[in-house]
Amino acid sequence: MSETNTPASKGRVLLGMSGGVDSSVAAYLLKEEGWEVIGVTMKVWPQDCMSRAEDKCCGPQAVADARSVAHALGIPHYVVDEADEFEKVVIDYFGSEYRQGRTPNPCVMCNEKLKFGRLQDKALGLGATHVATGHYAQIVHENGRSRLFRAKDRKKDQSYFLFSLRDGQLGRSVSPLGHLEKPEVRAIAKKLGLKTYDKEESQEICFVPGNDYAAFLKGHFGEETFHPGGIYLRDGTRIGEHEGIELYTVGQRKGLPGGQGKPLYVLDIDPKGQRVIVGGYEELERPECFIDNTNWLTADGKLTVPTEIEVKIRYNWPAVRARVEPIEGHPHRARIVFAEPQRAVSPGQAAVCYIRSREGSDDFDEVLGGGWIERSEIVVEEKTVAAAER
Repeated sequence: MSETNTPASKGRVLLGMSGGVDSSVAAYLLKEEGWEVIGVTMKVWPQDCMSRAEDKCCGPQAVADARSVAHALGIPHYVVDEADEFEKVVIDYFGSEYRQGRTPNPCVMCNEKLKFGRLQDKALGLGATHVATGHYAQIVHENGRSRLFRAKDRKKDQSYFLFSLRDGQLGRSVSPLGHLEKPEVRAIAKKLGLKTYDKEESQEICFVPGNDYAAFLKGHFGEETFHPGGIYLRDGTRIGEHEGIELYTVGQRKGLPGGQGKPLYVLDIDPKGQRVIVGGYEELERPECFIDNTNWLTADGKLTVPTEIEVKIRYNWPAVRARVEPIEGHPHRARIVFAEPQRAVSPGQAAVCYIRSREGSDDFDEVLGGGWIERSEIVVEEKTVAAAER
């Protein structure tokens, strides 16, 4: 890729610092490139939860680590309290999606609304023209456009989480780590003597202690208890009970009744009837899916023609070949037809589409855009119980 990863002119940039090695090295690289760097760490935990947040992203230790790195690099560092906004934008959304039978993706929401939303508002107040983070993705500014690409380190690539950034957000963003691999980043941090060079990465959602979703959701909803219901096969047979649809997601196997002669998986969740629909592994396959609330990173912000793509339907799943098609009369929806049927296409997850940036290349390296997966149609007792909301 011949284009530069940052705008030609340097100025003041606001860097989101999580206290980890990635944002630490991002601070150093930006400074080396000639930016005037201001470090900011968002405090997203209310005071009464700080003990729970001790080892989490943006918890007390993260703030201390970010401050230490900023001091070592000679850049100013601020802490901004975004606990109320985080509660509304991320945690409430997380609970609401599960209550609607959908599987949320809080990291996409946090990036769009907080890291590249609220931070860009803060940047303006501090006279900064751009915002930067330690994400592994490449943002290219050229010919009046801003384009998003996968990172050089495909194992660490985080472009999936940034698909929903609007053009104005992308145009004011800088990606200093996109051209590096993770071992290179750690080596830079170690060479600089930064204390974060060997800091472990979290493998769980930052606000869910121990990755225990059930306990977190029960605590989040408080006195408002889950509603029990039935677990059904597609032929209408009721084979068991559940304590609440919030405890299930499409593709899940754990916690389902046995005695059917084969393992069962969640095929769909019916929030109106409080029903969990289950079936065999082969029944998880879907030839297509529909997405809504789309965001396209094209020159005009639209998808106008069917396009050959690779698509990721979850962050940690491999991209697969597919075709994305616009839907006439519905500019914010699209249809994705998979080259081969895909299993566990989960409503609420982001489907992110990638295209070839160079004609004739086999590398689908540029983010076209994407949207949120709608519910698939499952028929039970010859009645549609999971029709997607249109």
